[in-house]
Amino acid sequence: MTTLNVGDTHAWINRFAAQAEDQFDALTDLDRLVGDGDFGMNLRSGLRGAVRRIDLDPPSDPGGIFARVSDAFLDTGGTSGPLLGLWFGRIGAITGDAVTAEDFASALTAATSAVQRLGNAQVGHKTMVDAMVPAADALSDAAASGSTVFAALDAAAGAARRGAKSTRSMLARRGRATYVGEHARGVEDPGAAAIAMFFSAAQREGDPA
Repeated sequence: MTTLNVGDTHAWINRFAAQAEDQFDALTDLDRLVGDGDFGMNLRSGLRGAVRRIDLDPPSDPGGIFARVSDAFLDTGGTSGPLLGLWFGRIGAITGDAVTAEDFASALTAATSAVQRLGNAQVGHKTMVDAMVPAADALSDAAASGSTVFAALDAAAGAARRGAKSTRSMLARRGRATYVGEHARGVEDPGAAAIAMFFSAAQREGDPA
């Protein structure tokens, strides 16, 4: 794909929701080690709500899809619900029927900055920001080099995965993982893992690199 349309975006969210169902136990287990164990349930609940909202009232453009996802997470409990609601809401500010890599990079950078301000989190704090920031940077770099949306999202997916893995060696400085101190070291942050999952879901089987 050279630009992102509403059908692509709808299919992306459906794949993300399916992966959240498949990884429910793994995410719950991670959160039991560093949090209160409800992350997998909240992510699944938010995405089930998003899919339902999209199906009941189909948007006409990609921004509308992300806005439905935002609304669903804002209605979901836990610490992650408001943060993901804010993130998807800012991404949903993109306009038009055909979103370019530059459009998406601009929205993603603004969305990630908003989450950092709300959560007062930086890279290295062992939170979802450790996947969001490198993904936004990689997508911006790819867009600046003239990449298509597909290639830019592929770069973001790789960066998000590496960012999520990097949280394993970190001592938490924000969120509930700070309560368990050194016991959190060696455990991947479940929020960062979910962000990596989101970008991974953007890739369609058979898409050219």
